[in-house]
Amino acid sequence: MTGEPHALPTRDGVSVVRWLLIYALFLAATAGPLAWLLAEQSWQWTWSPRQIGLQLREMDAAVKLLALLVYISLCSTFLPLPANAIISAVAMRQFAVTGEFWSTTLLVAVAGAAGSTMANLNDYHLFTWMLRSRRVAGVRNTKLYRVSAKWFARSPFAILTVFNIIPIPVDVVRMLATTCRYPRGPFAAANFLGRFVRYAVIAAVTFLLGERGWVAVVALLVVAAIFGVGRYGLRLLWRRRANDSPAGVSARSGP
Repeated sequence: MTGEPHALPTRDGVSVVRWLLIYALFLAATAGPLAWLLAEQSWQWTWSPRQIGLQLREMDAAVKLLALLVYISLCSTFLPLPANAIISAVAMRQFAVTGEFWSTTLLVAVAGAAGSTMANLNDYHLFTWMLRSRRVAGVRNTKLYRVSAKWFARSPFAILTVFNIIPIPVDVVRMLATTCRYPRGPFAAANFLGRFVRYAVIAAVTFLLGERGWVAVVALLVVAAIFGVGRYGLRLLWRRRANDSPAGVSARSGP
């Protein structure tokens, strides 16, 4: 994003209807073959999560990956389904897509990242539609938005990528990117890259630890905390050094 927040274009240039058609076609292209494969393998429809897991465990790799892709593509701000737990479940050694560490980690990470990118793009377009309301768009006139937009504009791609790696319950940065009208191309790329890293870590640790795969999510939370504290500490150190420099001292002392 370039320019100050008040210099944003007056029109977003986004066709929400066209996106919804693309999203519907994506779901049809993935859910349709999934339903056919399930029928071919004598799937017994049930509402029991345990029975679903037991049946999927015996299914082919294609079924597991398609089921993961469809499910994750539905996990969004407007449909807050658990995603990290499903990634972990699919990567368990006794359930794993291929039964081999590297291929399972790669395939789960790619399918999960692709599905998550579709879900996040859906959020982007629905947020855009909401922001066309004058009342909702009024958020751009607040001091909090101006400060947040200035921070986001410093390195939007990196910020989006990092916040897609960190497992947080509400992705405020995704909302901020939409409000700032960040282009959809780099938005999607940052989402895919960040979620690929997140899901690869979860899948790898889960495969190695088995039922203790929840450690992967905890580890990511610890990394997020270290990242936040470390960045805050470096900022304080930088300010202190700037204030202790000759220029900083002369500026405080005045003429």
